[in-house]
Amino acid sequence: MLRNLAVSLINSREDRIVTTLPKAKELRPFVERAITLSRKANSLEGDNTGARALHLRRQAAGFFHAGNMQAASVTGKRGQSRLPRTAGVAALKRLFDELGERYKDRPGGYTRILKLGRRVGDNAELAIIELVDNQAEREALEASKKRKTAGAKKKKAETKATRRTVTDDKETETTKTAAPAADAATVESSDEVTAKTEATDESSAEDSAATDEK
Repeated sequence: MLRNLAVSLINSREDRIVTTLPKAKELRPFVERAITLSRKANSLEGDNTGARALHLRRQAAGFFHAGNMQAASVTGKRGQSRLPRTAGVAALKRLFDELGERYKDRPGGYTRILKLGRRVGDNAELAIIELVDNQAEREALEASKKRKTAGAKKKKAETKATRRTVTDDKETETTKTAAPAADAATVESSDEVTAKTEATDESSAEDSAATDEK
């Protein structure tokens, strides 16, 4: 049963399956041991890495189906094609080719269990068991980053617009304040010119009167 569930989980396009909660709890350590073997195979260094990787691959094969036992008997016969690869072989291939590289730097915790509530009928508690860092999760994270970036840019643009509006308002207020002062200065200068003109007229009248007396 655990082998079937492990094959279904590894081969799932969405990297998740729905099962009962007790089965999910039993499957989690089972499939994580297989993923740990693939992670070790992708982290091998030094000499004779090929033999050690093959050994780890054979150990991981014990967590899945053995494959096509009749493949050798039909290979080479005319009119007969090789049997298709079983789901267990495909799961083992994906485990070492893709998942081992994905979790190369992750020391554990490759799966996640989400409770779904109870099933109608037998009242069994259902759950989703999924592989972490799956495609949907990465797309959601990228979309969230894009939204945050767009929000930050929008907020920055709004802040700039607000500052520009405040600056324009200050300039307008300064202009309005300077205009009355300029008008007052103009009035004062006009009064001074008028006073000077009157004084000139008075002095001219006095000079005229003095001339007439002479």
